[in-house]
Amino acid sequence: MKYYSTNGSAAPASLSDAVIKGLAPDKGLYMPEKTSKLPDSFFENIEKLDFQEISFEVADAFFGEDIPEDKLKEIVYDTLSFDTPLIRVSENIHSLELFHGPTLAFKDVGARFMARMLGYFIAQEGGNEKVTVLVATSGDTGSAVANGFLGVDGINVIVLYPKGKVSEIQEKQFTTLGQNITAIEIDGTFDDCQRLVKSAFMDEELNKKMNLSSANSINVARFLPQAFYYFNAFAQLKRKEGITENIVVSVPSGNFGNITAGLFAKRMGLPVKRFIAANNRNDIFMKYLQSGKYDPKPSIATIANAMDVGDPSNFARILELYGNSHEAITAEISGCSYTDEEIRETVKSTFEETGYLLDPHGACGYKALQEGLEEGETGIFLETAHPAKFLETVEEIIGADIKIPEKLERFMQDEKQSIGMSSDFHDFKEYLLKR
Repeated sequence: MKYYSTNGSAAPASLSDAVIKGLAPDKGLYMPEKTSKLPDSFFENIEKLDFQEISFEVADAFFGEDIPEDKLKEIVYDTLSFDTPLIRVSENIHSLELFHGPTLAFKDVGARFMARMLGYFIAQEGGNEKVTVLVATSGDTGSAVANGFLGVDGINVIVLYPKGKVSEIQEKQFTTLGQNITAIEIDGTFDDCQRLVKSAFMDEELNKKMNLSSANSINVARFLPQAFYYFNAFAQLKRKEGITENIVVSVPSGNFGNITAGLFAKRMGLPVKRFIAANNRNDIFMKYLQSGKYDPKPSIATIANAMDVGDPSNFARILELYGNSHEAITAEISGCSYTDEEIRETVKSTFEETGYLLDPHGACGYKALQEGLEEGETGIFLETAHPAKFLETVEEIIGADIKIPEKLERFMQDEKQSIGMSSDFHDFKEYLLKR
């Protein structure tokens, strides 16, 4: 299958080129030329399949033309060495727990898949030239990508993150690894980090001297595999409760790669009635839904820091999916926005009333369903990270200690290694040229 650019002026690319380059030459985002609907028989029997079996069928529809079946199956099964359980929180609302991977965040799925796919394509090309993967993070992306790519031959990873704006546990997960992972602490915001990455891809001199790729959700191999767990959620809902219709999915949204993957899943036949994009105070998308005008702004720091994005990259993909039609987008997606105070109250009240502990991001998704579900609908919200990754915040909210999972404890024992840098592109470029 070929992949085209959302900007429309670059030649269609192969999957290999789209994955290795990340961004199209015209600086647009790659989109698959077609989205294949899965057969009715798949949905009729989906509850009988496990997560890996479901995901391979979905992956085959996306990537089967370009990767041999045995290799694709190996990539999928190796990526998904953990489950994404669906947990009932209240009568008609379920949590899809996406934090059972190595770094306890949903991004483990896309990052691990991309690392294995990129490694495969590099090996196919002979592996002579190293690829430098650039990734901007507001928290969980950095840890998932760094751990997904750790030790992969032929790939160096550089993680850019905003100084003082990620939790200590998140920071430790990508600054303590060494080997082929370098962390750069930018004196600025996540949007500054994202701007530096995009500027590097646009710089002619850098691209002549380096083989650059991106592991942010702009990369098709990062965001498309996130469709896997939407299908797994449906399979579990059908298996446990026999529910197959009037399903509403609420997605905590920052850079919008996660919800975009869900929209692709719907195009492939997944019977989701509608989606809710749940935001913190960074409500650029919600305001677009209300007005039809997209007006990016500098991001605002919140306790749901992974969603602190003022100019979400994947908005371009959503526009493309719906033919730039505001009416079509609002017919299938609604939006909401919550303050830190509302997030805190939701975490506290949900814990007290149900015993279920939300993280600040999942709290936005849960509250959106509490407020937005209509009669006869069943809600699924994405619990995108383990609450312990926001230890001080969550413990303060509930007034009790949280047990830190062993996976996180191991990261906390190691020493931080990072490079401090300004948000000026000249400094970042000079650093890359000297590597």
